[in-house]
Amino acid sequence: MHQALEGIKVLDLTRVLAGPYATMIMADLGADVIKIEMPKTGDDSREFGPFVGEESAYFMSLNRNKRSMTLNLKSEPAKELFLEMVKEADVVVENFRPGTMEKLGLGYEDLKKINPRIIYAASSGFGHTGPYSNRAAYDGVVQAMGGIMSITGELGGKPTRVGPSIGDIAAGMFAAIGILAALQYRNQSGIGQKVDVAMLDCQVAILENAISRYVVTGDVPKPAGNKHSSIVPFEPFDTSDGEIMIAAGNDALWLKFCQAMGKEELAEDASFKTNALRNNNYNALRPKIAEVIERKTTAQWQEILDRAGVPNGPINTVDKVIEDPQVIAREMIVEVDHPVAGKLKMPGVPIKLSETPGSIRRPAPLLGQHTDEILKEILNLSGEKIEELKNQNIF
Repeated sequence: MHQALEGIKVLDLTRVLAGPYATMIMADLGADVIKIEMPKTGDDSREFGPFVGEESAYFMSLNRNKRSMTLNLKSEPAKELFLEMVKEADVVVENFRPGTMEKLGLGYEDLKKINPRIIYAASSGFGHTGPYSNRAAYDGVVQAMGGIMSITGELGGKPTRVGPSIGDIAAGMFAAIGILAALQYRNQSGIGQKVDVAMLDCQVAILENAISRYVVTGDVPKPAGNKHSSIVPFEPFDTSDGEIMIAAGNDALWLKFCQAMGKEELAEDASFKTNALRNNNYNALRPKIAEVIERKTTAQWQEILDRAGVPNGPINTVDKVIEDPQVIAREMIVEVDHPVAGKLKMPGVPIKLSETPGSIRRPAPLLGQHTDEILKEILNLSGEKIEELKNQNIF
């Protein structure tokens, strides 16, 4: 079966998370992603735990479906080889600090002279323009600066970092979207372009309604716990044996929810008839709901609310997520067989395409595993020539 990005060749110079996440998305959808790493050390995340033997589970979960070659781009012969590869590539992706590739003579302006059709994607902390451009950044830094920490946490509590590295992951997803948009334009015009994605920009982009709330009301959003800022009820409630998340996102669902609880009088109460009223009278309403929900178990409420058509769900821990029948049915937990680490479970491909489905075709590569294969395939180098180059310590 064909894949959506089949035939697209990506030279991947990225490391750690934001860049590798972007190229993983492309690899899952069929692109040939060639991960170019520094000799001996490779991607920094190869040293991040947890480990299976000597192999990083962190690295393996982000670099599946890719091939690895080593190349010391500080070496002139290595640069020449890389530039030859650029002639045959569709996309170059890097997440160095701005200016790094330019110093090497490998920035976008250099590469487009060699291949005007090239898509050059750069993911960095603050982007290639602006007063912060040359500053270093990590996920926690942009979560702090981008506002997301300021609205996350318990009511009245301190700002809290979101658990997953959403600063990196959002940048990776936006980078992949930008690359696909640039490829579509190139397909129409024949012209490549630069994709400049900043982690800070992406954090601002995913603030959802926090900016509009501030602009309209003048109130600075603060941590509010698990309560939705605009919808009531939309939060977890204690059950007799745990918690359940309930999301009655409109007035019709509110009526169904009241009927499911056996509390039709709440739906008829003039104080709670609309979402706006429920927001205004939240402090009076919540205890009335909580008192009912705590009488039954989480499983009992799931059955009752599912039958009523009211969105709900338990707060699953990770061990329960990977055993969830819906998650399993959607192939969102897959087992990959690594040649050294053995079998490892990891998230599957979330984009389900009917005609060109993505898939996990190969495990994350060993460092430099495909160097010879790539040099022969893309540059038509002979075994003798490769050995000669190896003696120059560029691999």
